[in-house]
Amino acid sequence: MEHMEDRLAARVKSIAPSLTLAISAKAKAMKAAGENVISFGVGEPDFPTPAHIVQAGIEALEAGKTKYTPSSGLLELRRAIAEKFRRDNGLDYEASQIIVSNGAKHSIFNVCFALLEEGDEVIIPAPYWLTYPEAVKVCGGVPVYVNTSKKTGFKITPEELKAAITPKTKMFIFNSPSNPTGAVYSEAEVRALAKVCEEANIFVLSDEIYEKLVYTETKPFSMAACSPRMKELTITVNGVSKTYAMTGWRIGYLAAHPAIAKAIDSFQSHATSNANSVAQYATIKALNSPEAAVEEMVARFARRRLAMIERISEMKGAYCVIPEGAFYAMLVVSDNYGKRFGEKVITDSVSFSEALLDAAKVAVVPGAAFGADDCVRISYSLSMEDLLEGLNRIDAFLMSLE
Repeated sequence: MEHMEDRLAARVKSIAPSLTLAISAKAKAMKAAGENVISFGVGEPDFPTPAHIVQAGIEALEAGKTKYTPSSGLLELRRAIAEKFRRDNGLDYEASQIIVSNGAKHSIFNVCFALLEEGDEVIIPAPYWLTYPEAVKVCGGVPVYVNTSKKTGFKITPEELKAAITPKTKMFIFNSPSNPTGAVYSEAEVRALAKVCEEANIFVLSDEIYEKLVYTETKPFSMAACSPRMKELTITVNGVSKTYAMTGWRIGYLAAHPAIAKAIDSFQSHATSNANSVAQYATIKALNSPEAAVEEMVARFARRRLAMIERISEMKGAYCVIPEGAFYAMLVVSDNYGKRFGEKVITDSVSFSEALLDAAKVAVVPGAAFGADDCVRISYSLSMEDLLEGLNRIDAFLMSLE
């Protein structure tokens, strides 16, 4: 009998299955069976898309705006994005330098596809968002992981970045605010990293999807704003999924040097054509409207964050590196490795997560998915009631281990 797996292309066989989806699927199955599962694994705001944005989508549908758009996105939308970069980031881009895609994840893949040759090295600080290395690998690149320290709040230092650069280094992937750690780099920290990249003449993929979700005095600063040369070397990726609770609308975008933007537009025109037309019209409304709904969402996340930090500080056997942005925290649970849950010995973040789901009906994401096996990722994108109940269950689970 022929094994069809043997005939798959090597580039897809190299892709690791998502640990996030595996735990999530089991949690959803338990919920469907009527079990009271609390999920900390969600990577999206638990708020509805603001009504005025939904209305713009409805109006676009009713007006018949359901046809193809330019592959790079509606000109009106790209102009709105350019204005957003001027307003929020102090960056001037022409509309032709902006490419609208099917979510920020699509934009990230487009950048890797356009820039990476076989064997090119890409520096990725760990913990990292689990898609970064897979996008790099499928495009022929080689991920080079730099383990960051809890002492620096999981932030890569200029010295660590410089030490990882080799003649094969093509790109550095930078994410602030960070998924999964919630780390937010200050302007001084961004400028110090930019100096290293500029001296080495390497590209930076700057993922700024969580830029509005910040809860401390440290405000995000765009890598591309560091200098004219860094603007040429930086491809800034953003989108509306997190800021406007529009995850399912699938609109991401990037801004890049004209030559890079042109190449990505050409590729996208063959790969997917344009992003959803109706969602593009809704995004124009999102970007051109007052952000009262965003501010309310951020305020609610901020309250949950403080409640989460306080409750975790009371736990024995787990602690978190305090997050400053996004809506995640890395819960350090490795003190429990070697302990028993019934007949099973907990040895790593995967077995910890599986035991927690079985025993306490709480779903978290194993840190192994993010290159940090001593942690699990929890999201505070759930109601305050569920957040505190879930943390109580985690605490009780830790106390039950032998």
